[in-house]
Amino acid sequence: MSEGERHPSASERDENSLGGRVRRYARVGGTFAGEAARLAGRRVMGRSVDRGDHASRLREALGGLKGPLMKVAQMMATIPDALPAEYAAELAQLQSNAPPMGKPFVRRRMEGELGRDWQRHFRCFPLEPAAAASLGQVHKAILADGREVAAKLQYPDIAAAVDADLAQLRVIFSLYRRYDRAIDPGEIYEEIAERLREELDYRREARHIALYRDMLGGIDDLHVPEVIGELSTGRLLAMTWLDGERLLDFRERGIEDRNRLALNMFRAWYTPFYHYGIIHGDPHLGNYTVREDLSVNLLDFGCVRVFPPSFAKGVIDLYWAVARGDRDLAVHAYESWGFADLSGELIEVLNEWASFLYAPLLEDRPRLIDETKSGRHGREVAGRVHQRLRDVGGVTPPREFVFMDRAAIGLGSVFMHLSAEINWYRVFMELIDGFDVDRLASRQDAALRKAGLVAG
Repeated sequence: MSEGERHPSASERDENSLGGRVRRYARVGGTFAGEAARLAGRRVMGRSVDRGDHASRLREALGGLKGPLMKVAQMMATIPDALPAEYAAELAQLQSNAPPMGKPFVRRRMEGELGRDWQRHFRCFPLEPAAAASLGQVHKAILADGREVAAKLQYPDIAAAVDADLAQLRVIFSLYRRYDRAIDPGEIYEEIAERLREELDYRREARHIALYRDMLGGIDDLHVPEVIGELSTGRLLAMTWLDGERLLDFRERGIEDRNRLALNMFRAWYTPFYHYGIIHGDPHLGNYTVREDLSVNLLDFGCVRVFPPSFAKGVIDLYWAVARGDRDLAVHAYESWGFADLSGELIEVLNEWASFLYAPLLEDRPRLIDETKSGRHGREVAGRVHQRLRDVGGVTPPREFVFMDRAAIGLGSVFMHLSAEINWYRVFMELIDGFDVDRLASRQDAALRKAGLVAG
């Protein structure tokens, strides 16, 4: 081994081995079993459950796991009403800290994907990653022709780890349902599982990138990388490198700059949705960067959700239902999404949540996305809605609802960071002007065929 090379440590190898994972699951499972017994005991004694304390205990148990389950836990923390506020707050503290692959490991992985002579494609390929995450790591390299690229390399055996971690997540959900029935997470689980497994297929992500280059190609302030097809496989994705800074570095800019950046983020997420019925399901701060001219680079396309055109129409129908106080139209929107057994009380609860989400779009004036400037109002509404859902017997959110709701809350957080003051009503009206569900269906079909996501 040459000077400076680093093999994974013995503890890292043990943590990522099958035996190591089994031991960690056993420790976590033991904690869950103990918590279940403690909860049952409190029920028998007629005592209430301290959800904050219980959430903290589960976070401590999960803190020993690395990799996919951490990604899922962080995802759950940002899906509204998937978990009570106490649990979302605890899970949000978890960090995905999978150790990067050592240099010899990177060499073997690259050889496995591109062959023994893989280095001939590159003028420079640093074996230390520029970034490491839950499912893989990114290397900033220079091709033989001088182009800078991001080479996204998947960790070995990660598919098996995802399956194991999803099985563990099902156990967590089962425990959660024993004492809180406000939200049935069954459909949430299925949606997360499908999206997470899709993220393992880098060929699919390459097609997602082609899709977004097509959908956003006419917007100068939005940038999507170009895939280097000959250097991409199912577990290696090579794409042009896009330079930019973190969005949080722009929080101290003047209001005009912050507003322009917020509008670019809004268009990056919602132009594809209202024009094609497609949304990027992960508005995580690490999935985009900002250029000095305030244009936005989109970097990660593993989590992309394609909706039935009727779902996009339902989003607009519900907006008009809230704006006009049209209860029948609201019921039609919920039913078009797949909500079932809609009692009068349940409709009232869902309408309260919808009114909160649509509030910034209802006023024809420049305003902050959250005029409390703290997120306090949102937490209060979420807590009240969660309690009311428990009171009416709970609800099973349809799968399609999960990442649409997550994107709305995630982007709202971005706009709060920027303290952007925008007439959201007019921006929204421009996006939905002339909306026609049949036209959207035609656009969606053409875009998916062009990107190779459906047979053409």
